[in-house]
Amino acid sequence: MTVSSVDLPLWTEAAKHIDWIQPPKAVVSQEHYRHPSSGPNPYTWFPGGTLNTCYNALDRHCKHHPDRLALIWDSAMVPAKKQYTYAQMLDQVQTLAGVLRSHHVRKGDTVLIYMPMVPEAVFALLACARLGAVHSAVFGGFAPKELAKRIDDCRPKVILTASCGIEPKRLIPYMPLLRSALQIASYKVPIRIVLQRPGILVVDIDVKGGDRDYVQEMERVKQSQAQVLTCTEVMSEDPLYVLYTSGTTGAPKGITRTNGGHAVALRWSMDYIFNVKAGETMFTASDIGWAVSHSYTVYGPFLAGATSVLYEGKPVQTPDAGVFWRLLSEYKVKVMFTAPTAIRAMRREDPAGLLAKKYPMKHLMAVFVAGERSDIETLNWCQHIVGPKCQVIDNYWQTETGFPITSTCLGSGKKEVAKFGSAGKQVPGSSVVILSEDTNEELVEPNTFGNIVLKLPLPPASFPHLWNHEPSYESSYFAKYPGYYDTGDAGMIDEEGYIHVMSRTDDIINVAGHRLSTGSIEQILLSHPKVVECCVIPLPDPAKMKGHVPMGIVVLQQDYAHYTQHEFSQTILPDLIKATRNDLGAISCFDLAIVVPRLPKTRSGKILRRCIRDMVEHKPVKIPGTIEDAQVLIEIETALYENKFIPTKNLSLATKSKL
Repeated sequence: MTVSSVDLPLWTEAAKHIDWIQPPKAVVSQEHYRHPSSGPNPYTWFPGGTLNTCYNALDRHCKHHPDRLALIWDSAMVPAKKQYTYAQMLDQVQTLAGVLRSHHVRKGDTVLIYMPMVPEAVFALLACARLGAVHSAVFGGFAPKELAKRIDDCRPKVILTASCGIEPKRLIPYMPLLRSALQIASYKVPIRIVLQRPGILVVDIDVKGGDRDYVQEMERVKQSQAQVLTCTEVMSEDPLYVLYTSGTTGAPKGITRTNGGHAVALRWSMDYIFNVKAGETMFTASDIGWAVSHSYTVYGPFLAGATSVLYEGKPVQTPDAGVFWRLLSEYKVKVMFTAPTAIRAMRREDPAGLLAKKYPMKHLMAVFVAGERSDIETLNWCQHIVGPKCQVIDNYWQTETGFPITSTCLGSGKKEVAKFGSAGKQVPGSSVVILSEDTNEELVEPNTFGNIVLKLPLPPASFPHLWNHEPSYESSYFAKYPGYYDTGDAGMIDEEGYIHVMSRTDDIINVAGHRLSTGSIEQILLSHPKVVECCVIPLPDPAKMKGHVPMGIVVLQQDYAHYTQHEFSQTILPDLIKATRNDLGAISCFDLAIVVPRLPKTRSGKILRRCIRDMVEHKPVKIPGTIEDAQVLIEIETALYENKFIPTKNLSLATKSKL
């Protein structure tokens, strides 16, 4: 393998926008600095360079623009609003870093962050970076068993948490969940720092047991003047954070991000992909425990000297489907980043977009969507709402890559235009290739369906290894296609270079010898004006002739949510069957679908297709700890049972234990 495919001039120039303590010796090297074995991905970005990510995100901006607005916190749950300048942010982070240092957190140590969408969660990430410590953020309210796995894997010296999180219809006390996790975990965490939420929930602090009050700890450090004023120097290849993927069984996979490559790539992306400059505002609607929020609530905007909006609430019901439009208008947001599922929820609650008309959004230039496949109808609806001066842009990336690998780029200077149905074109610095499932050869003909891979080396923001699980790194991502990173997704590149991500490779349905993408069928179903969400799964053929046949799980628009299965089958299903056969031909064999009130999703909005697939295949349903509401699985199982797609209901008791 060579580094000939790397755009050296691009990353050489991008690295100039980072303040290095010691400049790197090269842009990329195949020499291993931390992992001497050759490994499947033997590349180090900006080797020999030293820096501090927190310094680049805060300190350097305070030298010239200390009063520039850095963070806006808007909570629909409390409700409350706060704003922090870069100088105020730096003060909070220096103090919290002092708290962590007083509890013996040093360079290379890990800190677990288990907090809701509050400013203190952002301070925590940056305080760890300031010390050279490795943070691992887990979204608040995570199930104790899964939280315990992460505690055992990353072995944190300190856990930062809060008394509670707030959902639209319930309060989630965090301490009982955390204490249960600590009882399950083999590793014992010596210190837990708890942010109380006065007026909502205040919990007892067990000082002898290792609990500490966040506010009291901050005050102690201020009074003793023990703030951390100087950032710790780290190597470019030193880890910045570990972020766990939402596996359903076994040990979690900890995605690591290094300091140097991450800082360069994120800073570059703010210019080239998002065109958000210093002093401009970006709103990323994602939980702090997910990669999107790490990259574009925290690190991306602050590395660029921009303003970031942190929102505690939902896209609907807090108080209504107009809350995102209010945020965009009130804070003069230039770019928003959200998931398609959030836009679908808004569309379902307010299909005519009447609430959006209350809020002028003249500063808004783009709405980026990612996290799952975006259907054309949802994108068209959003485009109609925001108007012709704003682009709606689907883009594609993964937790592993750290930033978009395909997108329409606003800062390229080429006047790129989004093409709905695709995830944009290859972003410079990434090498996206389609491989044949049968021969593993690169497919160069346009519109040829295959497996999506990235040619090595991966872009600088990508993960260089898994935390404590190097064998899984190779087997999960590189063993199938040596020299490539396997995304696990299938799709194609069209004649204009736009990349179409159709489905996960394990969601391809083999129907009577024909390979069909579930994503292509979902796209057709979602084009129906009465359908707002759906997923398609392979159902074992009841006639035992075709192996599997596609089955739709459909959610209807609010005005039609009262439809029974019979009404749906008589009025809407025939349209869906006709549309599918018109587009894909009779080989699609699509004629089965059920209507349900909602789909099972993770907290980040991904539809849990695997759980439904396990139901219809009569397998044990593996419920991930990241599920938003396990009750939805009971609803799905009931619908499948009542429509005679499964013979028994076995899920309820096991699922209720997770609620």
